[in-house]
Amino acid sequence: MDLFAAKASFLSPLGWINVTVEDDAVTEMLFSDQPFEQNTLVNDVLIAAIKQLEEYFNGTRNNFDLKLNPRGTDFQVKVWNELLNIPYGKTVSYHEMSSRLGDEKSIRAAASANGKNPIAIVIPCHRVIGSDGSLTGYAGGIEKKSWLLNHEKGVYTPTLFEDKNTLQQ
Repeated sequence: MDLFAAKASFLSPLGWINVTVEDDAVTEMLFSDQPFEQNTLVNDVLIAAIKQLEEYFNGTRNNFDLKLNPRGTDFQVKVWNELLNIPYGKTVSYHEMSSRLGDEKSIRAAASANGKNPIAIVIPCHRVIGSDGSLTGYAGGIEKKSWLLNHEKGVYTPTLFEDKNTLQQ
């Protein structure tokens, strides 16, 4: 069976986010240094994903309504499904995540799966923090994680590309 694949790049306040859809589900949404060479906005799911990202960054969306199909091991998919239960603007610790998964000793495995999340933002791996409240680990970088958490709490954070000294108050 051939899969219908579509891809597009979205320029967010944090840089490029490359989105891939296969058939009727988002399979990847990853931060990138550059956009895809060619965008193919022919799939309704891809168009919806880009629109919902835009709304998220504009502050008008705090829940995504997209069919997701992240690819990973059974355990990784279990972790990613649990991440979907973390409410917008809230955080949980890696320890709490492993407890939610039914095994407090799985903290390292859960953290590893969290770091391999192929659908950033929508599967909110940025909402998992250290037990002491520290921002530990994020595949997109700690600066992006901090920005996303502040964004969700309604705290204005300049983009990574803005010069903080030139902002008008």
